[in-house]
Amino acid sequence: MQPGSNQAKFPMTTIGSLQVSRLLCGTNCFFGHSHISQARSMWLRRHFTTDRIVEVMHAMAEEGINATVSMQSREMRAALDGLERTGYRMHWIATPGGADLQELKEGIRESADLGAAVCMPHTSYTDSHLHVAETRIDGAEQISELIRELGMIPGWSTHRPEVVTVSDAAGYDMETYIQPFNAIGFLCAVETDWMQRVINGTRKTVIAIKPLGAGRIMPPTGLGFVYQHLDPRHTVCIGCMSPEEAQEDIALARAFIAGEDPEVELQATRSKQALQRD
Repeated sequence: MQPGSNQAKFPMTTIGSLQVSRLLCGTNCFFGHSHISQARSMWLRRHFTTDRIVEVMHAMAEEGINATVSMQSREMRAALDGLERTGYRMHWIATPGGADLQELKEGIRESADLGAAVCMPHTSYTDSHLHVAETRIDGAEQISELIRELGMIPGWSTHRPEVVTVSDAAGYDMETYIQPFNAIGFLCAVETDWMQRVINGTRKTVIAIKPLGAGRIMPPTGLGFVYQHLDPRHTVCIGCMSPEEAQEDIALARAFIAGEDPEVELQATRSKQALQRD
């Protein structure tokens, strides 16, 4: 990967042999998955044209964010191609789903055809095919073998921390996991202290998603929490609505990773006039 010559550096980690930034570009907002309401999701789908997606991704790439996470789709491929025309590239971490193993394999092959670097079967397959008592996930060996054969790095996308412990115990060939992790426990299966223990307890790289609880947590609070509680080998995936929001969130992430208190401009409104000092 040859990023633009003026690309800023960002702290890095690895997924297998792949170097990725410790902040990744999320895509739920790009494709209308708001986790808020149907009205919000409809607006997102109308707002985010390919050009607007590229605009946000370009702002993130300029700051050293070098990977994105999404389902495999031609719409995402078009956005990545648009980003490349600006002089930047991002690694694609694809999350194909499937009701059964055959459907999932088709999604894995499509992910490879579209140019994904990492392939992580989506929670819609992973969590419904997990057997905790038997310490197994249906088709795991076939899945990782196919992903490797197609030149991608394998992992699991999941909302269940048991996938991490079961996969590790079974010795599956998986390099990375996706797990929700945030200060309010939004979409987390167990308490945040348990989530922290599971995430930091695996030797694999974890991609922590929903750091802001899909818009329910203020960025300084949410990003401060995840970076404080995650080991440095892990990374965080965040969705941004605009280039300005991307730049703001990336500045916060840089500060928290460095162990610094970020400079945050408070939102001054008329109702807070009595709180302001001369």
